[in-house]
Amino acid sequence: MPHSNPSLHSPGHDSAPRTNHSEAVRGSHLPALGLQQIPRAAADLILLGDLTGRYASGSYTRLSSTGTLSTREQRQGAAEHGHRVTAAIACHVARAGGTVEALARMLLHPDHEGGRHAQTIAMRSGMARAQGYIERVWASALNLVDTTAAVDSRPGAFESLAWLRERIETTPWRGERGRTALRVLQAHLTFAQAAGGRMHAASERQAAEAAGVSRQTLRQAYRYVLKPGGWLRRLRVGHGTEGSTWYLSDGIPDPALSHDQTIQCPPDGDLGEWSTPETESHADVDSRVIGLLMGHDAFAHGALGSSALMVIGALHAHPAQTPSQLVTSASLSRATAYRTLNRLRSHGLVQPDGDGWALTPHALEGIGNSLPEAVTGPPEEPGHQPGWGALALAYGTAGIAAAREALHATERAAYRDALQAWAERRRPAQTQVQQGRTVLVPALRADEVPAHWQAPGGAVLDPVTGFPVPGWQVATDGHLILLSPSDQLTYAELAAAHTQALHEWESAA
Repeated sequence: MPHSNPSLHSPGHDSAPRTNHSEAVRGSHLPALGLQQIPRAAADLILLGDLTGRYASGSYTRLSSTGTLSTREQRQGAAEHGHRVTAAIACHVARAGGTVEALARMLLHPDHEGGRHAQTIAMRSGMARAQGYIERVWASALNLVDTTAAVDSRPGAFESLAWLRERIETTPWRGERGRTALRVLQAHLTFAQAAGGRMHAASERQAAEAAGVSRQTLRQAYRYVLKPGGWLRRLRVGHGTEGSTWYLSDGIPDPALSHDQTIQCPPDGDLGEWSTPETESHADVDSRVIGLLMGHDAFAHGALGSSALMVIGALHAHPAQTPSQLVTSASLSRATAYRTLNRLRSHGLVQPDGDGWALTPHALEGIGNSLPEAVTGPPEEPGHQPGWGALALAYGTAGIAAAREALHATERAAYRDALQAWAERRRPAQTQVQQGRTVLVPALRADEVPAHWQAPGGAVLDPVTGFPVPGWQVATDGHLILLSPSDQLTYAELAAAHTQALHEWESAA
C-alpha cells in the first residue's frame, strides 16, 4: 500500500468478490485497454465497483465547527466515495504502466461500475468537464506513484514503519501542542507495529491511556496538528465494541483537503510554536524511550511534562549534549532547555558530562537502559534513586493514569449497556403503587389498540367521530391489522392472478 494515502491501497489487499463473470469480463475488456498486468483485485474494483464499501469510510460524516460529527448530504457523500474509487483506479492504472487515455476509456465504459462517478460528471456537465477531471486525478496518481512505494509483504510493512519512526524522530515538534501530538503519534505507532502495518484499529480511550493524556487533549492534537500535518488519518469512526480505524501517513500535508474538512489554527506564540532560527533544524530523539515513559504519572501535565520527555529522549539518542545542542535535537527553546535540565538534575536524572549533559546510569531504571556507557554497579540507597512513583507523589500527579483508566472502564461499561438495551429495544419500566406495594405495569406495544377504540365484531372506531374506520380490524390477539382488497380474494381469483403475473413476466423476458 502506498505510504502517504490510506485511500489508495495496494491492489493485492482488495477483497472484492472473485466471480467467474468478473474474470470473463476482465479477460475481454482490460487487455484491449493495454493493461494486461493489472492485478485481479484491481480489475474487480474497475468492473464491479466498491462492493465492500472500503472506499466509503468517512465519506458520509464531517467534523462540524463545534467538534461533533454531522452527517453529510447523500449526494455529497456519494460524490466523495466516487472520487476515492476513481483515485484508487487511477493509481492501479499508473502502477500497471497505463496512460491517461486508457484510464479515460476505462472509466467512461458504460459496463464498468468503478467509473460511475466520471460517467455521472460526463452526463451532467459534458465530456470536456469529465475529461478535465480525469486528467487532474491522473496527475495526482502519477505524483503519488512516483513518490511512494507499494508494500506487498510483512517485512516490507515493518520496514515502512521503521522508516516512519525515523522520520518522526527527526521532525521538530515545537511547543507544548507539538510535543503532545508526538505522544499521541507515538501511541498510534505502537498500535501499528502490533497490527503489522500502518492501518490499525484503536479507540480514543486506548490512545489516550497509552499517550498519558486526556481524551479531549488527544482530540485536539489530532484535530490541530496530526491531521493537518498529514501524520494521521481516521478512516472509520468506531462504533459499538469496535475501535476506530486509523492510518499513519508520511507527515506530508495534503493540499487537496478543503477548509471545511480540515481545521487549522495559527501557531501559539505563548507555547513557543513560532518557527525560530533555534528550532529550524532537524530534531533527533529516541521515540522508543518516549513511548515507554509518556504514560507514567511523573510525565503528566503539571509534573515533569512533555519537555522532560523530549530532553530524556534526545540525551538517550546522543549523550553529552550541550543546552544549545538540545535546543535543536529536542525542539525546545533555549529557556525551556535550561529550565528542564535544572529540574531533571534536581531529581538525579541528568548529570554534567564534560561540556554537556547526559543521563545518569539509573535514570531509566524500570524500563531498561540501553546506554552503551551505562555501568551496572551495586544498588544505591533507596533515598538516592529517583523513582517515578516518588516523583509523581512529589508533584501531586500520582494516580492520574489509574483514575483515567477507571473512568474509561466505566464509560465503556455504560456504553455497552446502552448498546445492549438498544439492540433489545428495551424501554424504561413503568410502575404504580397498589395497596402499598409497587407493581410493574407492562408497556403497551405500538400496534396494540386501546379498549375504547374497539367495537363489537372487531371493527375499529374513530376516536373523533365514533364511527367504524373502513378497512381496519382488530385481530383475535388484540393487534391492529389493515385489510386490503387483495385479502378478500378467493382461491380461484388468487390462482388466476398468479397465472396472469407469470404470463406478463415471460412476455417481458
